[in-house]
Amino acid sequence: MTTIAAEPFPFEMDRRAVALLVIDMQRDFIEPGGFGASLGNDVAPLQAIVPTVAALLQAFRRARLPIVHTRECHRPDLSDCPPSKRDRGQPSLRIGDPGPMGRLLVAGEPGAQIVPALAPRPGEPVIDKPGKGAFTRTPLEVVLADAEVRQLVIAGVTTEVCVQTTMREANDRGFDCLLVEDATESYFPEFKRATLEMIRAQGAIVGWTATAAQVMEAIDG
Repeated sequence: MTTIAAEPFPFEMDRRAVALLVIDMQRDFIEPGGFGASLGNDVAPLQAIVPTVAALLQAFRRARLPIVHTRECHRPDLSDCPPSKRDRGQPSLRIGDPGPMGRLLVAGEPGAQIVPALAPRPGEPVIDKPGKGAFTRTPLEVVLADAEVRQLVIAGVTTEVCVQTTMREANDRGFDCLLVEDATESYFPEFKRATLEMIRAQGAIVGWTATAAQVMEAIDG
């Protein structure tokens, strides 16, 4: 076991059973002209965490520890995108509409790809998910079981939506989860703060949080 100085108390990382899960670091959420921007959001805060996520990736690769990436995207015919999701609100563009990076949140389009700085390497699974949670209607649980993973270090966006949903799904499935505080971000700073507090409240009821430096020190040590 390797101890990470996490909150609300130290996280005992088992190097034989831990993986890095990088959630939805894709162009549609992080770059101008994508789905996130179509909702009226400033994407700059999400862009700012890319170097930190890249450093985490490098640390896990150096240690030869498993890495899994996710992307939120839909089939080209949108058969896996319920109208209640697509038609909600008043965005400038909706899921499936053509934008500067192709059709928004559609698998295979440029905008659905992970940003180049964080591109998966051969052997790193990429899970396409049609919803917020990475376990729902995906093979993620099987992928993790095959790798004998029981602990997840989690990075990605957005903190209060896909990241938190996935952490809660993982928690219900018996995984110990640690969210990397400076490798996750929201379009709304107050939402990120509240999510971090919720996750680690009541004795890590959903999981732990720590900084990227704390995680990498433990991995590289």
